[in-house]
Amino acid sequence: MPEHVDDGRTSPPVRYRAVFADRDGTLNPDFHYLSDPERYEFLPGVIEGIRLLRRHGFRVICVTNQSGVGRGFFSEARLREIHARIDERLAKAGAPLDAFYYCPHRPEEGCACRKPGTQLFERARAEHSLDLAGSAIIGDRSMDMEVGSRLGLLSVLVPERGVEAEIERELGAHGVHPDLRAGSFLGAVHLLLGRG
Repeated sequence: MPEHVDDGRTSPPVRYRAVFADRDGTLNPDFHYLSDPERYEFLPGVIEGIRLLRRHGFRVICVTNQSGVGRGFFSEARLREIHARIDERLAKAGAPLDAFYYCPHRPEEGCACRKPGTQLFERARAEHSLDLAGSAIIGDRSMDMEVGSRLGLLSVLVPERGVEAEIERELGAHGVHPDLRAGSFLGAVHLLLGRG
């Protein structure tokens, strides 16, 4: 066996590709301030899509605005309970998420963690050794696409059915253009994998 010689150089840290996913309207229907873990349900194709991403080596991280906490509709403890329930169901289905990051503030508080702010994504990058240049975001609103633009993420818009016209107005008002569009989370995953 050849002798190992320490020349003082260290290997660069491993960086992982990630897909950031919005929660309400992307992983699940938008229930408008869901506070009951038992009411949670996944949109069609979400579990299969997460499985595919993980099989292809992506980290999968949910980043979500949850102003219901700041508005007093439910507590952070209840929100963590909902996320634990989601984690449990996804793990049983062989499609675990790597992490949840959430902003609990109301929009008018002007915090840096509420999307389209990038603070939570920067935190995820540091805590999970992520390569943002090789990563993507899947979401249903213009704020998700704006985050993608700010961070250089490949952005895929999956508008929730029935509000497509509203989303187009949002995109126009904010001057944001998604890189790709899909009709479902699973469709978005296939588009991402097809590019890579």
